[in-house]
Parts: sequence; C-alpha cells; structure tokens
Amino acid sequence: MPNKIIKDGAVTDDNWQVLDAQATEVPEGAVIVPLSLWNGQKDTLAQRGQLGVWLNSDESPQLIADSLDNFDVVAINFPAFADGRGFTYGRELREQHNYQGEVRAIGGFIRDQLYFLNRCGFNAFALDGVDLDKALDSFADFSDAYQAAIDQPEPLFKRR
Repeated sequence: MPNKIIKDGAVTDDNWQVLDAQATEVPEGAVIVPLSLWNGQKDTLAQRGQLGVWLNSDESPQLIADSLDNFDVVAINFPAFADGRGFTYGRELREQHNYQGEVRAIGGFIRDQLYFLNRCGFNAFALDGVDLDKALDSFADFSDAYQAAIDQPEPLFKRR
C-alpha cells in the first residue's frame, strides 16, 4: 500500500495498515482488516479504536451492516479495474446504510475511475504507481453529470 493516499480531495499521509487476506494477527495502531478476520475476531476487535475493514468485490456491505459503527474506514478492494461491483458498494454504504466514515478504494482501480468513484461515495483512494498530485486533476475530468449520485442527488434535468 502507498504511504500517501488521496483523501477528501487532497494528498495526505496514510496512517492505516491494510492487512492481507491471510492475516491472523492484528498489530497495534490503525489497521484495516479483511472481512474474514473481522468475522473470526469480532468480539476482540470491536473493543479497539482505529479499526477498518476491507471487503472484496464479492463481499457485500450487507455482511457488515450491523457492525458499521465499529469502523472508521470501510475499504473496497477492486481485484481489477473492470470489476464494477465496488462502485455499487460505495453507493450502498452511503445511501442504504448512511455510513459517514471513510470509504476507501484499494486494489486494481485506475486513475481514470477517480471521478466516478467519488460520485459513488468514495472519499479516499490508495493508488499505486501514480503521481497523486497529478491524479487530483481526475476529479475535474467532467464539468457536470447528467445522473444523480452521492455528490449530486438531483439529475441534471431537475437542476435546469
């Protein structure tokens, strides 16, 4: 994972450690655990602060809906940039579950998707191998959008 991320429209230090899918031990500090580890150690992990969980693209936010108050971060892993399920999960977290914490994109998404991920409710982006300062330009790729989304609840025809 990168040492810096884009969060809330700015490049910032990443103080979170994302544990891999096979992790069984949870170190001290701010950690983002895989869903399987959360499910196995829920009672213990719920007692600590600075906790996040990450979901694979085949793990719906419904699986953590009753536990969202425990997480400062919900990260969605994109196994490949062509896997669009994570976009839906971002909207689901914000619209159906009213999650107010950080929604972070991790994994195989690309810079060209930042604008659309942001529209779906993501506010943090862990990009590898990209100049993050230049990547900020992607949030202005389009001047307006036709469709309703998290960032603009009314479609264009209602705003005219």
